[in-house]
Amino acid sequence: MENKMFCFQCQETAGCKGCTQVGVCGKKPEVAGLQDLLIYVTKGISAVSTALREAGKAVSQAVNDRVTLNLFITITNANFDDAAIADAIEETLRMKEEMLKELADTSKLPAAALWNDARSEFQEKAASADVGVLATENEDVRSLRELATYGLKGMAAYNHHANVVDYRDEAIDAFMQKALAKLLDDSLSGDDLTALVLETGKYGVDVMALLDKANTETYGNPEITKVDLGVRRNPGILISGHDLKDLKELLDQTEGTGVDVYTHGEMLPAHYYPAFKKYAHFAGNYGNAWWQQKEEFESFNGPILMTTNCIVPPKASYQDRIFTTAAVGFPGCPHIEEKNGKKDFSAVIELAKKCAPPKELEQGEIVGGFAHEQVFALADKVVDAVKSGAIKKFVVMAGCDGRHKTRNYYRDFAEALPKDTVILTAGCAKYKYIKLNLGDIGGIPRVLDAGQCNDSYSLALIALKLKEVFGLADVNELPVVYNIAWYEQKAVIVLLALLHLGVKNIHLGPTLPAFLSPNVANVLVETFGIGGITDVESDIKSMIG
Repeated sequence: MENKMFCFQCQETAGCKGCTQVGVCGKKPEVAGLQDLLIYVTKGISAVSTALREAGKAVSQAVNDRVTLNLFITITNANFDDAAIADAIEETLRMKEEMLKELADTSKLPAAALWNDARSEFQEKAASADVGVLATENEDVRSLRELATYGLKGMAAYNHHANVVDYRDEAIDAFMQKALAKLLDDSLSGDDLTALVLETGKYGVDVMALLDKANTETYGNPEITKVDLGVRRNPGILISGHDLKDLKELLDQTEGTGVDVYTHGEMLPAHYYPAFKKYAHFAGNYGNAWWQQKEEFESFNGPILMTTNCIVPPKASYQDRIFTTAAVGFPGCPHIEEKNGKKDFSAVIELAKKCAPPKELEQGEIVGGFAHEQVFALADKVVDAVKSGAIKKFVVMAGCDGRHKTRNYYRDFAEALPKDTVILTAGCAKYKYIKLNLGDIGGIPRVLDAGQCNDSYSLALIALKLKEVFGLADVNELPVVYNIAWYEQKAVIVLLALLHLGVKNIHLGPTLPAFLSPNVANVLVETFGIGGITDVESDIKSMIG
């Protein structure tokens, strides 16, 4: 059967090889093509911006923001709106044409930097041989290019969240654009591209540090918090995704309206930040990880605000209650733009007032807030527990959740772990085990949730702090093992960042990425000890002993 598209950027890609007819995520071939073209023109504008920097000329903040947003738009489960993606392509081309006027010599620029055409020609260009993943014929070069690209997409997501609260690092933007430009360079060897992948990990650490600084200086350091899982009697708004600035604006605008606000999915850790504790109408967390949203959004009854991925194509029964913003888009769902640095959520609030209160899914609470500063505050207790033998090992189980039943492995693995182990987690992977009530060790919960996927940075800082406390020369000498579940491109930048920090022997599952060619996978295995997973009993024996 002839390919209508080709995408293999997520863990659920068809047959662990690639989606060729329609995305497992629900992405149609036309949207996939436009996303490919958006990446192509983003590489093009990045080649121009890199040339400008090399010529000693400034690149505007607007261009940096455009490149970041373009990459974010193409992350799995972010944007299904072909018109919005075409708009982004048009704006990128407009900016690029203005930038080209500043270059005295454009003869050495790649074709992507010079291409321009009307919107009516976008689909034809998207289908051409020089656009898309398969434009690179060599399997290993393609694998390295896509590994770098997906790392850059994850980096862009974190960069965007820092940027919206005015935390920026020009070096990160310059690197992202230089790296994108290099992905157009056919003269680069496999060694060159491998070095680029590893450098992406270095800047991955930098961008997570930037976002951590942005979040903690803006909202305070996360602290141990109990989060209610039940519902109240008022109508509610459900906010999903990762954008804490959107949450802050929504809480401000809903105050005194009689409308409660609930978090969903990766927004759960917002409850851990001191800045949000003052809102009496910040009710709790509703539901679970992103992939269960079709049932949970239905039963919530009120409007849902999607601030980032993951959105899945909604059912007709609740589509009229979905609102999107920033990088997110879905045809027919109202999109809320930022104007003068602010967003107006009045349409969401007015709809909420007309809706029934949420239907209760569960009762109880979960405990989280174990980011780096909170754990450092408990350092003496943790160190004593390790020295006494009460804690034998820490198991990092950060990452993503997903649809496939194979992911129940992570729930079973968590349940089967010896009682003298502590799970360190961040990201929506936590939903597989954070509600299991796995107990504590001398008052230290056996599941320590640091927060969102980007808060894997906290887990890295905790590991480095433990290395220092125990006087070890190498982070890999710690009693810490890594069993990470990945799904999309933010997990890729987390992985590359951990490799940059020297972490070895990471287990990645439920499958290794389809975009890793056998040769590239072998390099990662031989150099960094990356491995997959097998079954719970065998893996506990090999990882824990």
